[in-house]
Amino acid sequence: GDMDFKVAGTHDGITAIQMDIKIHGLTRKIVEEAIRNTHEARDYILKNVMEPCIAAPRASVSKWAPKIVQIKIDPDKIGDVVGQKGKNINAIIAAYDVTIDIEDDGSVSICGQDMDKMDQAIETIRIITTEFEKGMILTGKVVSIKDFGAFLEFAPGKEAMVHISKIANTRINKVEDVLQIGDVVRAICLGKDKMGRISFSIKDCPKDPMDVGRVVASADPE
Repeated sequence: GDMDFKVAGTHDGITAIQMDIKIHGLTRKIVEEAIRNTHEARDYILKNVMEPCIAAPRASVSKWAPKIVQIKIDPDKIGDVVGQKGKNINAIIAAYDVTIDIEDDGSVSICGQDMDKMDQAIETIRIITTEFEKGMILTGKVVSIKDFGAFLEFAPGKEAMVHISKIANTRINKVEDVLQIGDVVRAICLGKDKMGRISFSIKDCPKDPMDVGRVVASADPE
């Protein structure tokens, strides 16, 4: 009852010690004996209790364990990620069941349990903060249809237009003959047109030739 002595460690040695005593001092002999006893007890626990259960650290944490990933973005793009009145960031949070914290220096922390959803949230943020470049291939959802083409949303607040002539290899009279609101398609960035506007093409996106102009996924299950 004179001493409360706790020792943590591995087979190789001690990693932590915590001690409370109710007397004025300890002899070297008492300390050595206490450490020797804890070594024997620690080895027994490791060999007979811990190792049969888990002999080495898990290669990955449990899918139910909370996780956090940090990335950096251009501080000038923070507003694009957040969106007007938080519209964009709230859409990402709701879509992928994550929490997102952004610092003024562009540090972004994404927290969640499902790593796949976290990766999707990270990819969405990267799309929002990356300028469209010629040759870039993205997957987007049809959010608006006009007589002259369709507008695709690649991420919250990140849209681009596909001209009707760039939807299918064959001539089409109406965009609705091929696309509907909610359809998900792959498109390639063609760069800027003569007026400096970014444009995309569905038909020029590398894929199976038989698949050109075909909807990848439709909002209508039928």
